Amino acid sequence: MKLIRWFDEHFEEYILIMLSFFTVVVIFIQVMMRYVFSSSLSWSEEIARYGFIWMIFIGVSYAVKKNKHLKVDAITMLFNDKGKTIIGIIANVLFLVFAVVITYYSFEIVGRITRESAALQIPMSWVYAAPAAGMALTVIRLIQNLVQQYSSLKKLKGVENTGSMRGGTS
Repeated sequence: MKLIRWFDEHFEEYILIMLSFFTVVVIFIQVMMRYVFSSSLSWSEEIARYGFIWMIFIGVSYAVKKNKHLKVDAITMLFNDKGKTIIGIIANVLFLVFAVVITYYSFEIVGRITRESAALQIPMSWVYAAPAAGMALTVIRLIQNLVQQYSSLKKLKGVENTGSMRGGTS
């Protein structure tokens, strides 16, 4: 159970840290090779680009987990806590539909890719798997958010019901 909780809390963070570190090291080596040794590596830019692609899609899941994805707050400021929660649920359901569609088609595309990358000669399906993996993680995080929002909505309804009972007895 502890392992699952740790995995739930830190999975994306560690992947993003490793990918960031890897990308920085590869680019640093390329800069050193180019300006110090007057030579360059044929594969460094390609692998850095692929690492960056993976960071983007894992970062989507991380942003959803931390509830830091882009949103417009102007409309929600007009509502109370219950209204804000309902708008959040609607937004997450719409985002969930989008993420499920992207995940489905990404896996379909990954299954069709047969070519290899130019410099590294690695299967391009590894690169095309980034949207599939990132959006699949996003689906999981959105479901977690929806469960949390639903339970907070139930709590808010419970507070309203007890509040109206108290108001009716006075």
